[in-house]
Amino acid sequence: MSTQTPFLENLAREAATADPAHDFSHCKRVLKNALEIAEIEGGDLEILTAAAYLHDIANLPKNHPDSKFSADRSAEQATEILTKIGMSAEKIILIRDAILGHSYSRGLIPQTHEGRVFQDADRLDALGAIGIARTFTVGGATGRCIYHLEDPFGETDRVLDDKDNTLDHFNIKLFTLVEKMQTATGKQKAQERVQTMRYFMSALQIEIL
Repeated sequence: MSTQTPFLENLAREAATADPAHDFSHCKRVLKNALEIAEIEGGDLEILTAAAYLHDIANLPKNHPDSKFSADRSAEQATEILTKIGMSAEKIILIRDAILGHSYSRGLIPQTHEGRVFQDADRLDALGAIGIARTFTVGGATGRCIYHLEDPFGETDRVLDDKDNTLDHFNIKLFTLVEKMQTATGKQKAQERVQTMRYFMSALQIEIL
């Protein structure tokens, strides 16, 4: 790891917001995911580490009207930070690509290998057991119901709405992430995590129906 890693880690820790779904522990998990993917797929670990610690450095809450610009804000702030500490311009470009590409709402396809690895790493944290925890944390913070009372699992012709019902978010977005993974390793890990989520939904169905 780079000698700059402790500095970037401290920055991420200090910048952590009150949003527990995008706090410092999220950065650490995304870094873990990125390193695990890179171990198989390859990638510059310095770039992935910097992206992990800085990708939410200027994050806005999900219910903020400008939340879709969080990745842009973070990329700009990361550029300033990395320039000041002497990171090469070539690496900053790659880190910017990874930070901008991680945003689901922007719909970007990363243009670099590290960007693709990093997008997978960030999206993996939306899946599995931790994904379930994060989803309901955001739902509670924004005042959403846990599920639609008459149709919890979207089995009728109603229009799914994850702004009102947290469980709808599984079908609207989370289960679609598998096919959007950029690397073979990321896709395999995503499939495994989605199975955990489906087990959860099966158990929930038994408890509430």
